[in-house]
Amino acid sequence: MTLVSVMLGGAVGAALRYGLSLLLNPSATDGLPWGTLAANVLGCLAIGWLAGALADSHEAVRLGVLVGVLGGFTTFSSFGLEAVKLAGSGQWGSAAVYVVVSNAAGLAAAWLGTRL
Repeated sequence: MTLVSVMLGGAVGAALRYGLSLLLNPSATDGLPWGTLAANVLGCLAIGWLAGALADSHEAVRLGVLVGVLGGFTTFSSFGLEAVKLAGSGQWGSAAVYVVVSNAAGLAAAWLGTRL
């Protein structure tokens, strides 16, 4: 049951991330990937809060949400590729801003989430 919950949650999270990227990301070659940044920060906020809120929940529910939905929603591998593509296209400043803001905002959001 837990494995099925994680798999279904992953599908939901991936669909949400894809929708957010369609909504917020500029073209693949120009500008900051705002959708990926938003997914990572929102995912950090959510996991910080939900780790505590779901601590006493059934394992299948807790892991379905934390590992499945949020694992599918957050996008660290996409973040890495996008940062490399920005740098590779000569957008060094954008790449640096993207890396710093993603990490700082993600850590701050996870901390804030644990406080909620």
